[in-house]
Amino acid sequence: MLVIQTLAAPPRPSRRRRKPRDAEAAPTPPEVPVARATAIRAFEPFDGPEEAAAWLAGATAAEASIDVVVATGIALLNHALHAQAVAVADPYPAAVSPERAVAVRLGYGSGEQTAEGAYSEAREVDVHPPGGSPRRRRQEEVRPQERVAGLLRGRERADVCETLLLRARTDLDAGRRREAALQLRIGIEALLFELSEALDDADHARDVEALEKRRPAVEAASERALRSDLAPEAERSVREALELAERILRRRRLLTE
Repeated sequence: MLVIQTLAAPPRPSRRRRKPRDAEAAPTPPEVPVARATAIRAFEPFDGPEEAAAWLAGATAAEASIDVVVATGIALLNHALHAQAVAVADPYPAAVSPERAVAVRLGYGSGEQTAEGAYSEAREVDVHPPGGSPRRRRQEEVRPQERVAGLLRGRERADVCETLLLRARTDLDAGRRREAALQLRIGIEALLFELSEALDDADHARDVEALEKRRPAVEAASERALRSDLAPEAERSVREALELAERILRRRRLLTE
């Protein structure tokens, strides 16, 4: 079950479009609404407080267990956002990641408590990936900014395959396996056309050759995706090919900076 609540929301604007009007040169920023999404395990209730406390302790014991629980909640939220976009024919669907959250909490409580975003016991968890040294974190923060500046100023261009593969990753992570297979097929075709000879690097050449060998399996998966959901082996082929394509993109990005 998913409960969405809007907190500290400003008054809703009028449905009628207002005429332009004078504005202050340095206005006070308006209040920004904050949404709270609560993913509730309503169909697998705990037998009692002891079992719930044990689950919370296990779920927050390590980064891996935290990631599993958070990923489940984020997947439920993104599924709802995607359904909303499809229902209203919105071509600009929203998607969220844990890193965008103001706070992430894991906890347990009664139905009334969790429906209001409250808990009998809860723990706030850190969902930001570990960053290593301060210098490493600064490099990781600056490099995307440098590329953004290059793209905006026209010094660099984004390859078509980058956009297509991002869409495939979004679909696959959201459980939309058929869409991911179809998107990946054209994404790989674009990558092999655009980047086959992008680097004079032995590892790059090997990965490109390996991706070319995986191409028939991806094409077969996309053909099946037109008719029905993917079989486990077809989904595995899609996932492995996408990971390989993403590795090619990462290497190209790192070696050309």
